[in-house]
Amino acid sequence: MQAELINEARRQAEICNACRYCEGYCSVFPSLHAHRTFSDGDITQLANLCHNCRGCYYACQYTTPHEFNLNLPNALAEVRLDSWKALAWPRGFGALFDRSGMVIGAGLVVTFALLFALAQALRPESGAGFYAYMSHGLMVAIFTPAFLLPLAAIGVSLRHYWKMVGGGPLAISDVWAACKSAGRMKNLDGGHGDGCNFEDEDRFSQARRHFHQATLYGFLLCFAATSAGTIMHYLFGMEAPYGLFSLPKLLGVPGGILLCLGTAGLAWLKTKADRHLGAPEVWGGEMAFVLLLFAVSATGLALYAATGTAAVAWLLPIHLATVLTFFLLTPYSKMAHGFFRMAAVAKDAQELRLRGG
Repeated sequence: MQAELINEARRQAEICNACRYCEGYCSVFPSLHAHRTFSDGDITQLANLCHNCRGCYYACQYTTPHEFNLNLPNALAEVRLDSWKALAWPRGFGALFDRSGMVIGAGLVVTFALLFALAQALRPESGAGFYAYMSHGLMVAIFTPAFLLPLAAIGVSLRHYWKMVGGGPLAISDVWAACKSAGRMKNLDGGHGDGCNFEDEDRFSQARRHFHQATLYGFLLCFAATSAGTIMHYLFGMEAPYGLFSLPKLLGVPGGILLCLGTAGLAWLKTKADRHLGAPEVWGGEMAFVLLLFAVSATGLALYAATGTAAVAWLLPIHLATVLTFFLLTPYSKMAHGFFRMAAVAKDAQELRLRGG
């Protein structure tokens, strides 16, 4: 990791530790104030615990033009981004999506869509629904490794992260506390319940919190729908397509709608927020990830709405291309933040438990 980024974040953390004005803003500050000195691992943990709500910046009396020149959200965002790249596995892929996220994402979607369209020439002689255009076996052969290999890469990265921040064996209570915090988006409430200042320094808002929740729960519902379909297919011999009142559809349709609303809202907020309070050099890559996730849900809903029509022939390749691109880029796009942040929140819960808090 880049020493200058760590050292600048450490300088600012030490000033914040002396001031303590922002003590109740989010989980970063109680964790920060529990230290007297900050190792590289401590700074990396604080960076991944930060949700970039920016309330501390707008409340701070030591921002520019003060000689201390504090911008803690930016300093932690730079360290956070650098930690994802440094810990990515294989390491050389860590910075690819940040530099040219829009181009890489769009290029992969177009390429994969063309390949899937051509693959329809190998369509089975019989099949219902989507399987009339592409065999189930072909989809499994493509998407199983495309899902498992990135997941393994994330696992390796998290193992390195846990070692770097000095994490020990987790108790069930630590995991449960982390899940509750993530589900409530606790660190986006500003510490006082009024929300954060992400898109407007003069106004507290719950918008970012609600859009994140819609994205999280929409994604989990879609994942649950896919899992339900897999179990129904392999364990109960119930093959797709499934009806509207089947479990995959009852989970997937609301999930897709929530995911569309959440990602569209987050993209809109990013256009309103001050880029220099995050990591401005990767703004395009972050936006590309949000738009890719929106495209996954939007094309999935469109494909379901087009069931039984000729539009399926061209919507299916587009949807499969967005899903495949999303899977392959997960360890190297903004999607990685969900895994690292969950680890950071679990580590914070562990520290709180060990301190007797």
